Amino acid sequence: MDSISLWQLVALAAASTLVGFSKTAVSGANTISLAVFAAVLPARESTGVLLPILIVGDLLAVTVYRRHAHWPTLLRLFPAVAVGVVAGTLFLLWADDAAVRTSIGAILLFMTGVTLWRRRLAEKESGSEAGTGPAAGDEGAPGTGRTAARGYGVLGGFTTMVANAGGPVMSLYLLSAGFRKLGFLGTSAWFFLILNVSKVPFSVGLGLIDARSLLLDACLVLFVLPGAYLGRVCVDRINQRVFDRIVIGATVIGGLQLLLI
Repeated sequence: MDSISLWQLVALAAASTLVGFSKTAVSGANTISLAVFAAVLPARESTGVLLPILIVGDLLAVTVYRRHAHWPTLLRLFPAVAVGVVAGTLFLLWADDAAVRTSIGAILLFMTGVTLWRRRLAEKESGSEAGTGPAAGDEGAPGTGRTAARGYGVLGGFTTMVANAGGPVMSLYLLSAGFRKLGFLGTSAWFFLILNVSKVPFSVGLGLIDARSLLLDACLVLFVLPGAYLGRVCVDRINQRVFDRIVIGATVIGGLQLLLI
């Protein structure tokens, strides 16, 4: 982190802006940001730099969408997520950068395939178009059971601890549960604010957050604000089907980037 060039700093600033945009518009798009951070910085250390930036984005998202969260879904997810966070912490004790990138990329692509398969089955059974969500309005309500919540929760906790890549996993869960835009963004906002703040002691204990990483964060955090504003302006103009496709597409791109870096 002592030898970051100007162009690398520009790339990190752009990735920080995308974090803000993803938090208020397309949750899951920040997989591109984590790929940029992992390319510019050592993969393990990049997670410690990115975490405070994500927390700032979460605070902005909660400010905008706090009324749209579906708390029964959050309470159902958190126990399984805690298991995933502990597993991710143990994994980081021995995994090198290559193992981190390969594992997360493979999980994201696998979960994308599972979600597309589940949505195709639901479309055939109901005769409705995939991605239209439940009939409960723009808030959305969960349509998956406890088994799915546990599976996605463990994977979400593991991937967010290992590489701050829990966004795509939770995005896929919320899409498969039938959440529409506002319910999706409100539930995601509270979920990741609580989760990312709880990760800070683990990251400090692993040496991923220190004085140098926080100094870099101080330079990058201001770029989150314009991204969040742009996302808030754009979100109402994004069609629900387009929204779903962007989330899934961003997940695939992020997974491939992690595998190919």
